[in-house]
Amino acid sequence: MLTKNYNPKIMTWAAIFAIALAFIGKFGALLQSIPVPVMGGILCLLFGSIAAVGMNTLIRHKIDLGEARNLVIVSVTLVFGIGGVLVGTGTGPDDFGLKGIALCAVVAIGLNLLLPGNDGWKQKKADEPLL
Repeated sequence: MLTKNYNPKIMTWAAIFAIALAFIGKFGALLQSIPVPVMGGILCLLFGSIAAVGMNTLIRHKIDLGEARNLVIVSVTLVFGIGGVLVGTGTGPDDFGLKGIALCAVVAIGLNLLLPGNDGWKQKKADEPLL
């Protein structure tokens, strides 16, 4: 993590504090006063940092991206996140749609559960055909 703070209690209190701030109208107005290009730059930095920390975690734990299974999970998740994929309609108030981090989480968990993890799959490298 960027802050080097791994204490779950502190993260829990930070989340509670952020949720509480969401109910304060003056704080919301302050955030809305930030120009859109500035907020866009902040969000690019934020989500880029999240992706970099995630890749760093994979590298630190020695996850082999040469294995086809791992490469498929990481690449599909990144493409869904970066590409702005929308699943569902999500256009009206009663419609349901997933996009962004929520969709990436569902896709990554789903692929991790669905893709076989047996030895035959793990022995294949990314440049070998799967069948």
